[in-house]
Amino acid sequence: MLEHASPITRAWVLHPDLKTDHGRRAAGPALEEAISLAAALPDLEVVGADVVRLPRIHPGMLFGKGKIEELKGVFKAAEVELVLIDGPVTPVQQRNLEKAWGVKLLDRTGLILEIFSDRARTSEGVLQVEMAALSYQRTRLVRAWTHLERQRGGLGFVGGPGETQIEADRRAIDEQLNRLRKQLAKVVKTRELHRASRAKVPFPIVALVGYTNAGKSTLFNRLTGADVLAKDMLFATLDPTMRKIVLPTGDEVIMSDTVGFISDLPTELVAAFRATLEEVLDADLIVHVRDISHPQTEEQALDVMTILQSLGVAEEAPLIEVWNKIDLLEGDARDATLTQAARMDDLYAISAVTGEGLEPLLAAIPEKLKDPRSTATLHLGFSDGRKRAWLFEAGIVTDDVQTADGYQMTVFWTDLQKERFGRL
Repeated sequence: MLEHASPITRAWVLHPDLKTDHGRRAAGPALEEAISLAAALPDLEVVGADVVRLPRIHPGMLFGKGKIEELKGVFKAAEVELVLIDGPVTPVQQRNLEKAWGVKLLDRTGLILEIFSDRARTSEGVLQVEMAALSYQRTRLVRAWTHLERQRGGLGFVGGPGETQIEADRRAIDEQLNRLRKQLAKVVKTRELHRASRAKVPFPIVALVGYTNAGKSTLFNRLTGADVLAKDMLFATLDPTMRKIVLPTGDEVIMSDTVGFISDLPTELVAAFRATLEEVLDADLIVHVRDISHPQTEEQALDVMTILQSLGVAEEAPLIEVWNKIDLLEGDARDATLTQAARMDDLYAISAVTGEGLEPLLAAIPEKLKDPRSTATLHLGFSDGRKRAWLFEAGIVTDDVQTADGYQMTVFWTDLQKERFGRL
């Protein structure tokens, strides 16, 4: 029996460019990123995209009447079923625009949640998605949505209830959120046990971080041989993947691939997906992968560093910066990039696709993990065999003397190794 593929939804992407928003992104690259976001959902076909210049926001409709009528004709001619608006849309605006255009509508937060729902794999990731989606859905419960009472796909928050259902639905959502919080508490406790067990592993953790689509998963696959989803789409990775690798120097490290960051990610979503960045919190070394060929590479790097700072890890763990995708640069631009990278400390220009530049990077990782270090004297009892074995496995013992009640050990370690030892 033949399996039928999911029906393809014809979508149109709009990026509102608000004149009064002084912090707004360049419209062209912002629209391209929004199209890439839409492409991350397998059942969508983007049939068109526009930047809509906005002198001001119209409270009830977002756009002016003339623009709404113009777009209605465009959508009808292109047989558009879903409009994706790259920015925030209030529940009232969403209701009114859906009614005016006769289509479904998702704002940026809704679209990202749909992607998270499609990609989340771990128990905690799935629960966090459901909670974020329900919280978002709760804010979309507005009156007079009866024209939308038909079956919806995805997470369901694109639709809405009739007037009499609003309070009942709010109660149902709140009850479901409470159930999910209890489930999440159990899952988090299990993950804390896993973190404690990881602390017993003496190998350092190297976390790959970067803007989404920077090439982290491609680099991870090349270094580890792992078959992690690596496609030219945003948010290809949503759950951290960890593998042990042996560096050319013989040093063993745990390599971790993490979710990609993105600009204007609503703070409630960052919080919901803090779990997917858990490995970064434990990292001995952070490798910041940048797509150096992207026109907005500087802005993307700033977004990543801002999130790392908000997590409290930017100042703690040492950091190496990697300029990826040099294979996409040509001529003078390529020469200038390679020259600039060669002059800067802790910066390496590579191509994760071709392997160019990987040797110096791999040689730098163990060196960076060694700094800074300090000497400490530890007194362990005879019953502390596991702790003593951990210190030897980590290769940080410089002296070991048996005493009447145990061992006096001298170690040369990093602050992170000291912290990890303290958790044993």
